[in-house]
Amino acid sequence: MSVMTALTAPLADTFWATSLRRWNTVCRVLFGAMAVGLVTTAPPGGSKYQSLALLGCVVLCHAVLDRFPSNPVVRPHVYLAVLVLGLGGLAYLGSSYAALFMVTLPHYWMFGRTPRASMVFLGLATGATLAGSLLRQGWSAEFFGETTVSTLIVVAVGVLIGLWAHSVVEQSAERARLIEELERTQARLSEAHQRQGAADERERIARDIHDTLAQGFASIIVLAEAARAGLADDPGRSARQLRSIESTARDNLAEARELVASAGQPGPGGERSGSVARTLRRTLDRFAEDTQLTVDADLADLDCDQRTRIALLRCTQESLANVRKHARASTVGVVLVRRPYGMELEITDDGCGFVVEESAGFGLDGMRKRLAELGGRLTVTSSVGDGTRVLAVIPVADEGDA
Repeated sequence: MSVMTALTAPLADTFWATSLRRWNTVCRVLFGAMAVGLVTTAPPGGSKYQSLALLGCVVLCHAVLDRFPSNPVVRPHVYLAVLVLGLGGLAYLGSSYAALFMVTLPHYWMFGRTPRASMVFLGLATGATLAGSLLRQGWSAEFFGETTVSTLIVVAVGVLIGLWAHSVVEQSAERARLIEELERTQARLSEAHQRQGAADERERIARDIHDTLAQGFASIIVLAEAARAGLADDPGRSARQLRSIESTARDNLAEARELVASAGQPGPGGERSGSVARTLRRTLDRFAEDTQLTVDADLADLDCDQRTRIALLRCTQESLANVRKHARASTVGVVLVRRPYGMELEITDDGCGFVVEESAGFGLDGMRKRLAELGGRLTVTSSVGDGTRVLAVIPVADEGDA
């Protein structure tokens, strides 16, 4: 439970409970004052004791309800019914009914549970009071004047105050409900953001593993198979391939350490700038040495931040891995240029090609997402028998803005 919810529900209950205890204390004092008034001012006779008995019944019911709120006998509506009868009896006896009416006026709203029930009991109390006064005074000017007018004024004021109090309580309850609902929504959104963040991080790690470690292991497997096949016929070539295996394994180890070191960071590397051409040249030289394919490279010497350099490197590695595994090509062309709209990397091959729409591999989708994170795009053009063209575009700031 949040702090705000804890303040809107339990503290509200505590506030009303404290207010009710204070009011009940005031009521007990006023009940006692009324009893003293009856004893000291009422004329001797049976009506005096009857008035005290009626007042005692009201006070007893109120005390039981206050002290034992969950008792099975004196319920709130039972107390209000006793109060109605007590007011009617005191009005008939002419003993302090007006004082009791004013003292207990808030009880109709406290114990009525709903505005409708409160209004019903308040109407019954008004009718009982007027009926008792009518039986005592008859159809006199005093009844129609002072008694009726004063009673109706007290009732009207009580109704207005009660409706206002109920409105305040309902608004407070609605505000507490809205706050609680808002906090639940915020908690759900926070959980969703956490889940999405975890999913994005898993996807980033999976993409990095695919573009680095997985490609390195695939190269090692291909080189190992070629070296084993050529041990008898061409030991020199097998030795070169073994050195390539060793170099690739070292690179993979370095990549693995870099992935571990960058865990929890927003992205690999940082914002260090450097030449992307030198980075790509090393990758292309290694590819040409391992595959014995012809690589035509035209790489402009461009500086860019680390994230852009890594994105272009991963796209190159993935494209070359696809050429190695699927294309059956003899020549690969790589062009890196600076355009007015950004950096453009084009990788082509003269292999067997494929149907782009039917490609379901992780590599192309990973390249698209990696470029999209930088505001770039990937375009793959290919058809069966006509080779493949991969075009990666990344927008970069003008040199004058750097």
